[in-house]
Amino acid sequence: MPSLSPAILSIIAPFAILFSKPVWNNVLTLFIGAILCHGKRTICAILRVMGLSNGVNFSKYHHVLNRAKWSLLSAARILLNLLVNMVGRGNLLVFFIDETLERRKGPKIKAKGYYRDAVRSSKNVTVKSSGLKWLTLAMSWRFPFSERHFALPFMTVLEPSAKSDKLAKRRHKTTLQWTIQMLMQVVRWLKNTPIILVGDGAFACGELAWRCLKLKISLITRLKMSAGLYDFPPLDVPGKRGRKKTKGAKIFNFREMIGVTDLGWTEIIVDGYGQKRKKLKYISNVSLWGVNGFPPVPIKWVLVVDPEGELDPLPLMSTDLNISPEKIIALYIQRWNLEVTFEEVREHMGVETQRQWSDKAIARTTPILMGLYIIVCLICNRLQEERPIEVAQTAWYEKKDATFSDLLKTVRKILWKDNFNFKELHF
Repeated sequence: MPSLSPAILSIIAPFAILFSKPVWNNVLTLFIGAILCHGKRTICAILRVMGLSNGVNFSKYHHVLNRAKWSLLSAARILLNLLVNMVGRGNLLVFFIDETLERRKGPKIKAKGYYRDAVRSSKNVTVKSSGLKWLTLAMSWRFPFSERHFALPFMTVLEPSAKSDKLAKRRHKTTLQWTIQMLMQVVRWLKNTPIILVGDGAFACGELAWRCLKLKISLITRLKMSAGLYDFPPLDVPGKRGRKKTKGAKIFNFREMIGVTDLGWTEIIVDGYGQKRKKLKYISNVSLWGVNGFPPVPIKWVLVVDPEGELDPLPLMSTDLNISPEKIIALYIQRWNLEVTFEEVREHMGVETQRQWSDKAIARTTPILMGLYIIVCLICNRLQEERPIEVAQTAWYEKKDATFSDLLKTVRKILWKDNFNFKELHF
C-alpha cells in the first residue's frame, strides 16, 4: 500500500467510502501515479511511473475506471463538502459554469460530436472539432498563496451529442437542461447556502433565470446588445377589466445607450485579466428583461464601456436586484479563471491524453482529472499553514504568486519523498 503524508491523507481519506478495500488500494496507486506522471495520463503511463510495468495483474487498475462500482456524483459531493468546509458553512459561494471541449477521435468514442472549438476559433473564423463536450461547475476561491481566484471544478458532466443519444435511443438533454439538473442537485446538498452563479452569454435565457430565482440562486451573465428591456408595468387601476400587463414600455437597448452621453456614466478602475488595471465606465439600472416564451425577468443590468475603445461594450445582468454594479463586473471578470483552469488541466493534468475506450471509463476519466486539480490545491492549502509554497523563478520571468505548476511541484516532492525515499529532488 502506498505511503502518504498526513496532509495528503487528510484530503483524500473521505473518498475511501466510495470503494471497497481492494479497489481503494488500487485507487491510491493510481492517485500517486497520476500526480507524478508527465505527459499522457493513461493507466499504462501511471503504472510505468509507479514501477509496476512488469506486473501481471495490471488489469485490476483498468477495472477501477471501466468496471468497479462507485459513483461520480458521490465523489462530486465529497469534493464540494471539502470546499465548503474550507470556506465555512453558510457563507456565500460563487460558482462558475461553462463548457469545454475535449478533442477525441475514434469509432469507440460513442458520445462524441462536432462542436465549435473555442480555442481554435476567432471572431471571423469558426473551427469545429470532433470530441466530447463537458459541462463544468466550479467554485471560486482565493488561496493565501495567490492573488487571483482559482476556479475549482468539483462537478463535471459529459454531454452526449444529439446523434449519439439518438443511436442509443436516449432522450437528448440540452446544455440548459444539464445546467438546471446540476444546480438542483447542488441546492439539495447545500440547502440554504447562498449561491451566486456566473456564466457567459450562452446561459442568458429566461428558463434558467426563472429557475435560479426559484432556487434562490443569483444568476450573473452577459446579455446581447439587442436584448429587450422594459419598464415595470403600471399599477393596477381599480375597476379596470382585462388581463393585467406583465411589462411596461420598451426602453433603449444597449446599442442605443452607447450613443447617449447624458445617462450618468460612472468611471471605475477594475482589476482585469492578468491583474491588469483598466479604467472603464458603466451605467446601471433595474428593469424587466423580455425573453420569448417566458414572463419578463426582473434584473439589474450593467452596460460596461471602454473609454479607449480597445474592448467591445459589455452588457451584464443579475437576477439579484440588490447587488452592486461593481460586484457584477468584478465577478464576471473572475469567470475567466475557469478558462485558466481548463488550460491548466490540459497542460499539467493530462486532459485530452487519455486513451480509454469503454463508455464508463470515458465518462469517469476527465471528471477524475478535474477533481485531482482540486485535490492538489487543497493539499497545498493545508501545507502552506506550515510553510510558504515555493514559487519557481526564472531569469526572464519574475513570478510573485504561486501558480498551479508550483502547487503540483510541491505535491510531487512530498510523494517522491514518502514513497521513494529521495532526500532532495530537482525538477
